[in-house]
Amino acid sequence: MSIATENFIKAIYQFGKTQGLDTKPSSIAKKLNISSAAATDMAKKLADKKLVNYQKYKSLLLTKKGEELAVQILRKHRIWETFLFKHLNLSLHEIHREAELLEHQTSDFLADKIHEHLGFPNFDPHGDPIPSKNGEIIDIPSISLSNAIEGKLYKVVRLQSDKKDFFDFCVDNQLLNGQIIKVQKQMESTRMTQIEVEGTKLLLNKEFTNIINVSEYEVE
Repeated sequence: MSIATENFIKAIYQFGKTQGLDTKPSSIAKKLNISSAAATDMAKKLADKKLVNYQKYKSLLLTKKGEELAVQILRKHRIWETFLFKHLNLSLHEIHREAELLEHQTSDFLADKIHEHLGFPNFDPHGDPIPSKNGEIIDIPSISLSNAIEGKLYKVVRLQSDKKDFFDFCVDNQLLNGQIIKVQKQMESTRMTQIEVEGTKLLLNKEFTNIINVSEYEVE
């Protein structure tokens, strides 16, 4: 399977399954920086291989075979991210960039061995679930920070981005997985959220709070 094919299938899965975004060829094209015509052509080829259900002007849907492939690609990606973060001390942005390359060159056998070496973690450093070798996914119930309730405590459980500036901001302000935060104000008119982290107040816009997932935290 070519790298272009794997990236295309992974993009459909991530848009449709985890981000709730439109999966029409034009949308996938923007994600992959290719033309809409090239995306449509790829969709037709993958439909011939029984990996994608393609209908003109409709969103793309993965077949069972296509979804299984997408999950295995993500599994390799997230295993590599975990390894690079734990053993090579790469940053949250660097591990994503390098894993994008390594996922395509990794056999199922090697992915299983690395996962075993790491102690079979269920989540990568960004908080994304690592599928098991059988494709099973364990996820933590969570909401976006933009939907959190004023006055409550929450734990950061997932950072949904691949942007360096976003991760740099999170590191600089201790907004990392496992961090406990207090939501002080939700300002609907300005689409801003004020939180407290380790005694410091932060004001975040909705672009940030939409991609930071939290779960409610109760003091023991």
